[in-house]
Amino acid sequence: MISKINYTILPKRTEPISNYESMPVNKTYENKNNFTNYDKALANINRAKISFKGYYGDQQPVKKLFYIVTGRNDVYEDNWTKDHIYSVGFKKWVNAHPAELLKRTPEQAIQSICTITKPDNQYPGIPPCIMSPNYGDRWGRRANYIEINPRLIAKYDGDRISEGLFGVMKLLPAIPPSSNKGATCIILSQLYPDMTNDGSLYDGSLYCANLHTGISKNLTSPGLYGKMGEDEQVKAFNDLAHMLGLKTGIRMPLSAGQMRVKGGEFNWYTHEKAFIDACIWAVELGFDAIFFDSAKHVLDKDGYIGVGDLPNDKQLAYILYKIREQSGRTDLAFIGEKCNDDFRFKELGFTAGTDWGKADNIFSVRHEAQKQAFNKHYAAGPEVSNDNDDGGLRFEHRLNRITSCLWGYDNVEDKLPSFMQLHDILPLSPYINTHEAMMYPKKMSGSDAWTECERHWDGVFNTSGAANDYRNNVYHIFENAIKY
Repeated sequence: MISKINYTILPKRTEPISNYESMPVNKTYENKNNFTNYDKALANINRAKISFKGYYGDQQPVKKLFYIVTGRNDVYEDNWTKDHIYSVGFKKWVNAHPAELLKRTPEQAIQSICTITKPDNQYPGIPPCIMSPNYGDRWGRRANYIEINPRLIAKYDGDRISEGLFGVMKLLPAIPPSSNKGATCIILSQLYPDMTNDGSLYDGSLYCANLHTGISKNLTSPGLYGKMGEDEQVKAFNDLAHMLGLKTGIRMPLSAGQMRVKGGEFNWYTHEKAFIDACIWAVELGFDAIFFDSAKHVLDKDGYIGVGDLPNDKQLAYILYKIREQSGRTDLAFIGEKCNDDFRFKELGFTAGTDWGKADNIFSVRHEAQKQAFNKHYAAGPEVSNDNDDGGLRFEHRLNRITSCLWGYDNVEDKLPSFMQLHDILPLSPYINTHEAMMYPKKMSGSDAWTECERHWDGVFNTSGAANDYRNNVYHIFENAIKY
């Protein structure tokens, strides 16, 4: 029988390795390096035991990912996160420069999310079952959609691009959480491979997709090959976002000439089922929403500049119906690019349309909210910016648009959906053109910095004091919207 234990000699369960030095030192524990060395040695032993080859169906992908990258199951509190916390009641996120977040490890990113989401007075941990947050079946009708281009914040190593999912995971703690007025939904610009040179600096346009050829190499990690399937990596990302109370989605093209099926030419009448199956697979991977590029032009061909045919209206209505039916998800959100307040978009099965209402004028947005209040299934809403942003919008202009998007209503139930880009929250470098970043990464490589990962991250985001002030002002707007 042990009669007495001096607990003061044991280190608190916090970060055991790189961030250990930042912990408050317990003066009764003088040999902390022994603990650090033991933890490292144990991690290396555990990593050597990992043999997940051929098994890509794990039901707890975050736990699996964490074990692979750390060699342990225990999650430690992240002191760096605690030092950068932005708290609004029970809602929390991190306030830090994005380049600093991207330079953290996947282990630190997961521990940061677990630290943010843990109950008070409890150790952080990864839940055994992570469900998509429940905001009701019609959450997409008034959601705030934020598009993130994983390729832009991926790992650059020479002419290879990878780990875009890790990049987005690392930024998730800095995304303002959902409020009672509307869910925040992260839209990934890419999930499936492009049609040429996928995973390289010579990769093609993200407005294209090669369906049924797996997940884009821009997103997955080569270090996990043979240990964790690409599908599990995507599921782990979605689970982490869901832990934070965020919804997730992907961008999908509709133009036939911008798609391939296993490398072959796409035709809407031959490959309708292939398209439906690709959308359903995304849902099975954990995504809650699909943003359909060029959706407006299904009903309005004026100004269409896509490549190839679009589905007709009856065909698209059938496609959206089958995605919901076959996935068994009645809560999916379907967003149509540039879709307006035409009632026919609701009849097609859409949940939200973008770029409707003058976001520069909160009274215009409020008027649109009143006008569309009768429709509880579909609404067209304003946007702060979109994928064609040239980066020239002034910070004051963006702040005004965000305010309109978050506050342009009389009754909270009538709030319109809104759409914005990552740089509307975390400003990109003034030299980054969002549309060109969507087209070809080589276009953005003005120097060798884009082939060296940390220099790349330093160059992507705006490092000025004005950008930091802007980020704080954005958080303040979201803070007030969350509190209300």
